[in-house]
Amino acid sequence: MTAAIVGWSHSPFGKLEGEDVESLVGRVAEEALKDAGVAPEDVDAIYLGWYNGGFSKQDFGSSLVMNTVDGLRFKPSTRMENACATGSAAVHQGVNYLEAKQGKVVLVVGVEKMTATPGPEIGGILLQASYLKEEGETEGGFAGVFGQICNGYFQKYGDQSDGLAAIAAKNHKNGCANPYAQLRKDLGFEFCRTVSDKNPLVAGPLKRTDCSLVSDGAAALVLADMDTALGMKKAVAFRARAQVNDYLPMSKRDMTFLDGCARAWDQAFDKSGLSLDDLSFVETHDCFTIAEMMQYEAMGIAKPGEGAKAALDGVTAKDGKLPVNPSGGLKAKGHPIGATGVSMHVMTAMQTRGDAGDMQVKDAKLGGIFNMGGAAVANYVSILEAVK
Repeated sequence: MTAAIVGWSHSPFGKLEGEDVESLVGRVAEEALKDAGVAPEDVDAIYLGWYNGGFSKQDFGSSLVMNTVDGLRFKPSTRMENACATGSAAVHQGVNYLEAKQGKVVLVVGVEKMTATPGPEIGGILLQASYLKEEGETEGGFAGVFGQICNGYFQKYGDQSDGLAAIAAKNHKNGCANPYAQLRKDLGFEFCRTVSDKNPLVAGPLKRTDCSLVSDGAAALVLADMDTALGMKKAVAFRARAQVNDYLPMSKRDMTFLDGCARAWDQAFDKSGLSLDDLSFVETHDCFTIAEMMQYEAMGIAKPGEGAKAALDGVTAKDGKLPVNPSGGLKAKGHPIGATGVSMHVMTAMQTRGDAGDMQVKDAKLGGIFNMGGAAVANYVSILEAVK
């Protein structure tokens, strides 16, 4: 263990009127530093996770946090981007900085402001996270990409719509306990399973309840090297982390199995000496319910083609053998692109310390995180454990 999370903050996710990227970044940065008991002057480096891609005309943002927190002026600050895994890219780079012994304290902020963009433009911006030469004309935008993935999976393994509905219902139920979540409503299995005026088909077999939300929001972490962290009031250590990138074009891969996801988990388990059975819970990247189902198979919860069974049997429920997305996941919590990976680390740190309130998983010790950029192109895994 070479680095730990020693403080954090999290804005509500949703349509945040009167907030822009700058105000969100400044707000969570100040709150995270206060939570950690760290003065801005003691920060050695800053990493900002911000996808943008056209959501904001202000596309150069690495120093935005300094506009609010004066003490951060003249600190090295770098913006990270890796599609929907942008937040984890920033977190992992912060850990890299500490492991390289370049400094002792790092501030990581993840942010996105999506709801100010007209609806038709949002789909085009998100589709930029795919391979435009081949996938740029996909009907339905990025949802259409996962609609195609879902169609291919169903063709191989049969209609798994019951499993998708079980995942959606689970995550919406869990989200009711998350004070930061965008949608805190228990929709139930039948609503999520049934096509209706309120739950129409969006792309392929995917209904509205199978798709994550368009969101504004921000989250922040303060990281420290272990020697520094052990002298602070709380510390959640990285037991392992891994990044695996795969081909960008879906045509070069078998899209019925998320190979990059599987390899990232394997690397993290190898590095830590842990196994799936050691984890207390997982926060995973349910941008679409089909993604969470396939991630069950990639991480080893279920065999290929049997992910639906894990959801339907309650294996991944909050009180199941391995709870998945006790926060409500992207499905209920929301998915402000650059903030998502940082949010996952905040939620997991809270759980491992027993500080998750109504979201708390009983006796949570080790938490796994999987954050995915594009259609399983950029794959990040972290395993966290509270040491103080």
